[in-house]
Amino acid sequence: MTKLTHIDDKGSARMVDVSAKDATHRTAMAEAIVRMKPETLALVLDGTAPKGDVLAAARIAGIMAAKKTSELIPLCHPLPIAGVTIACEPDETDSLIRVLASVKVTGPTGVEMEALTAATVAALTIYDMLKAAERGIVIDGVRLVSKEGGKSGTYRADKPEASRSSAIRRSAATAAASVRRTRQRSQPVEVMSEVTLRKPLVDHNAKRDALRRFMSSRSLTAHAWAKDAGVPVGVIYSFLHGRSHTLTKNEEAKLADAAGVSPDDLYAG
Repeated sequence: MTKLTHIDDKGSARMVDVSAKDATHRTAMAEAIVRMKPETLALVLDGTAPKGDVLAAARIAGIMAAKKTSELIPLCHPLPIAGVTIACEPDETDSLIRVLASVKVTGPTGVEMEALTAATVAALTIYDMLKAAERGIVIDGVRLVSKEGGKSGTYRADKPEASRSSAIRRSAATAAASVRRTRQRSQPVEVMSEVTLRKPLVDHNAKRDALRRFMSSRSLTAHAWAKDAGVPVGVIYSFLHGRSHTLTKNEEAKLADAAGVSPDDLYAG
């Protein structure tokens, strides 16, 4: 059995002496899952939550928490953190927000606890920002996703299996789609309508994929980009997740201007 470094030979808790360790570059990433009702998530995506910008508050809270980890967790070393990144990714399919916290440091010990603390506090902040709309929000799946550096080297967590509830929702959605297709095949007029509408639908999906590639290539987050452009973040999320069919010309112009490109470049990827 591996000896616990936080326990001395007499069984007493202690703070590990890391003074003899070399200062090396270390990173860690942790995640937390915040599950809620679709109508609650819609408040976040549309920017209409009662207490304001939910994801912006969560990101700030996560960064602050990472910096204060040694004050919250007993025996943790205070570290000169080099960088903290908090990403909050809404998922309309499963009605959740995935919080990812990444922490970097150059020092004699790792930042796993800082990443886990950041992800947890960011998730708690999401709950706090939305509890007026839904008290039954659930936070789960808090875990270390990866870490690099140090004597123990690299760690990568296994991908979690899809939850039973997610599988049930997808199965129900597939069954409903099958029923709709069967009904459409039995009604020639409706089938013709489907054929007529199919090309614009494909075009919309292609534009969504192109916009995702554009954002990825420029490391744009929806929140930061929307803020720079002066548009609600829900505009971007609604389009990317299929809640709206297209961006307006005015929205495209503002987003393109904030990114320093022409509107056509948004879909050129």
